[in-house]
Amino acid sequence: MKKLITALVVVAVLLIILLILGPFYLIQEGEQAVITRFGRIVDVVTDAGLHIKVPVVDNVVRYTKKILSWDGEAQRIPTKENQFIYVDPTSRWRIVDPAKFYETVNTVSNAQLRLDDVLDSTIRTVISENYLNEAVRNSNRINEITIVESSLSGVENLEDAENLRDLTKTNTKQEKITKGREALSNIMLDMGRVLTEEYGIYLEDIVIRQIRYSDDLTSSVYERMIKERNQIAEAYRSYGRGQQAMWEGKTENEKRTILSAAYAESEQIKGQADAEATRIYAEAYSADPEFFEFWRSLESYKKTMSGMDAVLSTGIPYFDGVYGL
Repeated sequence: MKKLITALVVVAVLLIILLILGPFYLIQEGEQAVITRFGRIVDVVTDAGLHIKVPVVDNVVRYTKKILSWDGEAQRIPTKENQFIYVDPTSRWRIVDPAKFYETVNTVSNAQLRLDDVLDSTIRTVISENYLNEAVRNSNRINEITIVESSLSGVENLEDAENLRDLTKTNTKQEKITKGREALSNIMLDMGRVLTEEYGIYLEDIVIRQIRYSDDLTSSVYERMIKERNQIAEAYRSYGRGQQAMWEGKTENEKRTILSAAYAESEQIKGQADAEATRIYAEAYSADPEFFEFWRSLESYKKTMSGMDAVLSTGIPYFDGVYGL
């Protein structure tokens, strides 16, 4: 009996030690694990639940099953026509082969660094092999718009509005694309999947979040836009100069008409006044001819002699009007 009790105690102690050393491990939902023994992979666990391992000897390396994201740095990449653009990409990926992942990159942070090299190189290759339009556009819908018309406001005359609209039309012709931005992303994805498969990684997608023109390309785009705006502005100025000339002509004609009518009316009034003055003079003369001649002489002397410095003799005929009386 004593030996049995001793054996049971020893077994209990061994069980306790075994439990302390941890023969069990738990895999949560959304997790997977690689079991290594002295650095060598002995098992891969993808099912959630409680599992058994060899205590002390076996090591459990857990990886997530969830989709992870990769955010690349914006790269300055030349297109096929040597136009530089900044490409800002992102991608989603997940671990599908934990054993390969452990053997090649081991950790998620190392996987991110490896993706930096692989995806940056893939994106650069695809962008540099295609034209700018293929990278920035996704369809040929813009080709349906061949003429851009500016909106008109403040033009009441329908004919003037049509003429001005013709002057401000901008003919636009875009090159036709054969792939487009989405297709380029798919090409990048196919290339990236081939390169990342050896790491136990599956790429869900590659998305170009933003494409930004470089400074030199931005300047050329702005110059083209400024040229188009200047063309429209010049059309408005030309229309304005035409309207100015038209209204100046109308104003000048109205001015001449008004002045002509005013001149005719003034001449008529002057004629009436002269006739009235002649009548008054005639009545005054017929009332006292001698006094009228005297008064006329005085008026004449007042006008001619007021600023005269010379001394004249009163014996000349000019003064007969006064002294002849």
